[in-house]
Amino acid sequence: MPDRTRPAPGGAVAVPEDPALRRLENIVLPDATALLSAYAEADRRQAVADLLGENRFDPTGVPGGPFALHLCVRDGRLVFDIRDALDVPVRAVALALGPFRRLIKDYHMIVDSHEQVVAEGGHEARIQAIDMGRRGLHNEGAELLTARLEGRIGLDFETARRLFTLVCALHQRI
Repeated sequence: MPDRTRPAPGGAVAVPEDPALRRLENIVLPDATALLSAYAEADRRQAVADLLGENRFDPTGVPGGPFALHLCVRDGRLVFDIRDALDVPVRAVALALGPFRRLIKDYHMIVDSHEQVVAEGGHEARIQAIDMGRRGLHNEGAELLTARLEGRIGLDFETARRLFTLVCALHQRI
C-alpha cells in the first residue's frame, strides 16, 4: 500500500498517515430496521462488533482517520457516507446494487434454511453444511465489494466480509 501523506501547514513537508488511524470507529445504519430473522439480526450485531474491534478502512484521497461510516441505500444505490471523527461528512461513495442482488438473495435463502433446520431439530452436519455455504457466500460478497470499491476505499478481506453482512442486513428481501 502506498504511503498516504497529508500536506503540512504552508505546504512544506508531508507527514505520512498513521496506518492505525485508517479504520472505522463508528458504524451507523440509518435505514436499518429490525430483521425478521433472529439469526440475521445476530449476524448483523456480530458484524458491527467485529468491525469495530478490528478493521482496515482506507478511503482514497481522504486524510486523517479514524472514520465513521453511515451505510445506507438511496435510489437503488449502496451509499458509503464517510465521516470524520467529529461526524462531518468527508466523502460519499455510491455503488449500484445490481451486482450484489443475487448474493443478497442467496444470503437470505441461507438464513431461512438455517432457521428452518434449527427449528426442525436438524442434524449438526446439516447445520454445518449450511454454515459452510454462508461462509462461502460471505467470501464471494467480500471479493465483489472489494473489487467494486477498488480505487475508492481500501479494505482488508475481513472488513469486506463484515461490510457485506451489513449490506445484506439493509435488505429484508431483494
